[in-house]
Amino acid sequence: MKNSLLFLLLFVSVSLSAQQILPEVERARVVDEILEDRFDNLLPQLMDRSAIDMWILISREYNEDPVLRTMLPSTWLNARRRTILLFYRDKAKNTIEKLAVARYNVGENITSAWDKEKEPNQWKRLMQLISERNPKKIGLNFSKDHNIADGLDKTDYDEFMQNLPKKFQSKVVSAEQLAVGWIETRTAREMVIYDQLVDITHDIIAEAFSENVITAGVTTTSEVEWWMRQKVTDLGLETWFHPTVDIQRTSEELESHLYSFSGRPNDMVIFPGDLLHCDFGITYLRLNTDCQELAYVLKPEEKEAPKFLVDGLAAGNRVQDFLTNNMIKGKTGNEILAKALSEAKAVGLRPSIYTHPLGLYGHSAGTTIGMWDSQGGVMKDDGENYPLNPNTVYAIELNTTITIPEWKRDIRIMLEEAGFYGENGFRYVNGRQTELLLIPRVKDHQGN
Repeated sequence: MKNSLLFLLLFVSVSLSAQQILPEVERARVVDEILEDRFDNLLPQLMDRSAIDMWILISREYNEDPVLRTMLPSTWLNARRRTILLFYRDKAKNTIEKLAVARYNVGENITSAWDKEKEPNQWKRLMQLISERNPKKIGLNFSKDHNIADGLDKTDYDEFMQNLPKKFQSKVVSAEQLAVGWIETRTAREMVIYDQLVDITHDIIAEAFSENVITAGVTTTSEVEWWMRQKVTDLGLETWFHPTVDIQRTSEELESHLYSFSGRPNDMVIFPGDLLHCDFGITYLRLNTDCQELAYVLKPEEKEAPKFLVDGLAAGNRVQDFLTNNMIKGKTGNEILAKALSEAKAVGLRPSIYTHPLGLYGHSAGTTIGMWDSQGGVMKDDGENYPLNPNTVYAIELNTTITIPEWKRDIRIMLEEAGFYGENGFRYVNGRQTELLLIPRVKDHQGN
């Protein structure tokens, strides 16, 4: 009874978003079920696509390969000692083995294949497993172009190669395409969850940018940032980066792009007539969001935002459309970027596009479509040649610069929303902002 009452009190003390948030034990169940589906159904497809029939991941505790970290069961928060995972795909038999060269099973999905009493040396046991299966290609996680696919440290690489029989050494290849595919690809069930996660993110932003949190002339940007972070903690979730809130107003000069990422003044007091912008992302069920939205603080005589700001948001939406219309399977990020920028500029817009993959990590692996300081395209070591694949999620992050005669200055309309690219093209995961949030919310004469 006491536990039931406590749950009820906790439930009513948080926002409507909490109805979608699972307790820890249920989160663990969902995480493990999703992992099982990914191992059994997704991984064989990815191994076939990359032509790697054996994938070996090696990590030591507290120095985990970022790919291996996403494969650990819900009750493993870190690798243990040296954790070695071996996946072997027999395409002819349509089977996949999931083995751990470890003293125990790695959750329910990966079976222990090492009895230390029979073979004390972990490396020798790994080599036995390799020899028994005689793979055509052995994929290891080293990569110059993709940081997330470069998780094998030098010590473990050296140990592996020193122990690997000579007949297999020429079969060792980079598993970067396989590793990136694992990180970037979303399953149908993950996308159902993603919609809920982005919805929670939107709800928190909407509350933060409201009179419930902001009192014009009193509240500062830093206070709103910490409110957002505390809200996430109160909901039992995590932020993957500290939220930011900034202001554009008539009396300020337009700063460089770097201002959007670093060097903003803290504790700016929010006043009527301000255009507020936030950058905010949360983590839930091993997925991440990344969202930027805008709000306008109404002056006492105003019932709506000025037309020049409404038009500015519409211009930002147009840049989004130019980008997402050019997201075509097989195109590289640089190709998508160049065409989207060209088309947007042709109609008089002043765009900047810096869209990144989103998923198991906030700045995830996959197709990079520009960086804020690389509008001519990214270099090879930033994934220049990696193509857009279906069933992937992106933070559609960009801005457009607009001139506001009334303010005698330029401002940037900065937006970011989670978008899904599937076999049927692009869609936003949970919609996008097309109207400015207003502070305070406009009510009718009956207070609604």
